[in-house]
Amino acid sequence: MSDDPQEEASEGELLGQTDIDALIAEALDEPDQVVYDPDGNLLITHKGARVEPYDFRNPVFLTEIELRRVRIRHEEFIRYLAARLSIFLRLEYSLKMSRLSTLTYSKYTETIPNPAHVVLFKVDQLRGVGAIDINPRLALTMVDRMLGGKGHSVQGERYLTEIEINLVDDVANIILDEWCRQWKVEKDLNASIIGHESNGRFLETAPADSIMLVLTMEAGGGDCSESIQIGIPYYTLEPIIKKMYEEKEKEINRDVVGFQKAGQGSFEQVDIPIQAEWDADSITVKEASHIRPGDVIRFPKTVLNDTRVRLSDTIKFRGEAGLDKNRVAVKISERLEEKVED
Repeated sequence: MSDDPQEEASEGELLGQTDIDALIAEALDEPDQVVYDPDGNLLITHKGARVEPYDFRNPVFLTEIELRRVRIRHEEFIRYLAARLSIFLRLEYSLKMSRLSTLTYSKYTETIPNPAHVVLFKVDQLRGVGAIDINPRLALTMVDRMLGGKGHSVQGERYLTEIEINLVDDVANIILDEWCRQWKVEKDLNASIIGHESNGRFLETAPADSIMLVLTMEAGGGDCSESIQIGIPYYTLEPIIKKMYEEKEKEINRDVVGFQKAGQGSFEQVDIPIQAEWDADSITVKEASHIRPGDVIRFPKTVLNDTRVRLSDTIKFRGEAGLDKNRVAVKISERLEEKVED
């Protein structure tokens, strides 16, 4: 038992609602995240601050604006490709974007199943090799349709024969032709098939740490629904993406210039009141009260030599008043600094 009466009183006091709320909030509060700077020093973080994870093995090289433009370009590609495949296979064919991502080449090859049907292609105007991964079941369903079948889904997966590979190449050429049509900026692009692969582990078309832009599409025709995946090295697309950015900047500049010209043209048509004025002699109130219509007020000729020309509220010029072909006119002799009179 404490000898201090104040301490006894404080121990006997009940907690108020404010104290209870503070204790509950403290108990439920999430602990601060421990964050270190590159030198290993502990950083102080604010409550509620969140640390976003970043995978250095899967870096993102595209800005949000560039990624948005690339996504829009791929959406257009998918829409037109679906129409062309429907015509070619004489079957309503649906395509939709499942995923658009960036992966290292080593990670990309791990996404390719086994067995697989990978078509390797090269764009003549660009460096690097791209790959089209068509699911074998989907490829065999396409072959069945091209040979006169109904395009029913094939049970099981297997490697394609040489004849089947040649038939699927017709589909791959349509994909490449539409891709080149959508991605051309200034010059036409031409792509050609350079090989095939049936196992992703054997692909060696790019360095393991190079970045791939991977488009995954869900393809559906008849009762078969599988994926088509297109992987292209970032260094292949980089020149096109830069051209896209430059073209967009030029388009924006053209719009700005056009807007400025249109605004300038409208501005130049605005009417501005103009008047000539000068200082003269003064008259008395009595003389002013006797002025009647028809009276003549005489001014010295010298006042005409110092005529001011006012545009709206601003005196802009000085000149000499006179007659020009029976019309009152002012001959400008001097441009004045802007002076707005109250």
